[in-house]
Amino acid sequence: MAKELSAIVKLQIKGGAANPSPPIGPALGAKGVNIMEFCKQFNARTQESPGKILPVLINVYTDKSFDFIIKRPPVAVQILEATKIKAGSPTSNRKKVGSISWDQIKKIAEDKIVDMNCFTIESAMSMVAGTARSMGVTVSGNKPF
Repeated sequence: MAKELSAIVKLQIKGGAANPSPPIGPALGAKGVNIMEFCKQFNARTQESPGKILPVLINVYTDKSFDFIIKRPPVAVQILEATKIKAGSPTSNRKKVGSISWDQIKKIAEDKIVDMNCFTIESAMSMVAGTARSMGVTVSGNKPF
């Protein structure tokens, strides 16, 4: 028989660095989850990507057991890594802080398409380019499609 789902908790945690301090402790403690067990499992599964921010979707069941799904890093974080800038522009329509090529956008879109709500790589690339523009990063070159 399937377990009954009690709650779904969404968090963004650095890979290999989960610990019971906020935001993890209070979010999971309120649901009755064993926080240290989650931290051990999360850190074991994210050893290969230390320091990267990873979204995690935690399903909490009525018997206080849990399972979780680790997603790919957010598009904004991947854009910051690709352009080697610290943060996006506070006024993205006036002040540009970096530049990104369509090849870099395609690589990010191919990595993130499993978590996006689109079906083709072209639409995923358009979504990534839109995120870049809203961060104050210019997209250089001609659109390849």
